[in-house]
Amino acid sequence: MKNIIDEKSFSFAVKIVRLCRLLQKQMEFVLSRQLLKSGTSIGANVAEARQVQSRPDFLSKMNIALKECSETKYWLRLLKESNYLTELEQEPVYNDCIELERILTAIVKKVNDSLKK
Repeated sequence: MKNIIDEKSFSFAVKIVRLCRLLQKQMEFVLSRQLLKSGTSIGANVAEARQVQSRPDFLSKMNIALKECSETKYWLRLLKESNYLTELEQEPVYNDCIELERILTAIVKKVNDSLKK
């Protein structure tokens, strides 16, 4: 059975890798590395969450994924505003990041609420 957050976070990581290749062709290495680390970390933490030992551990992994998502949005905005990426290059990936952030926020809220009961 497909898990939407697994699928979307993996697909997003692939887009980030491709975008970073483009940036490296432009000889931009520092910011592209930051973007690569945070953008691929989202899916890595989601994948780790599948193997946790407890609900609080699951919540922790999802919170980390959410933080990485916020960081990724920052780098994408910075790359666009500093003219390393055009709006056409940045916008689809940025929109995907916002969608991931919404899904992760909903997951974190739901798990948080269930732990408080």
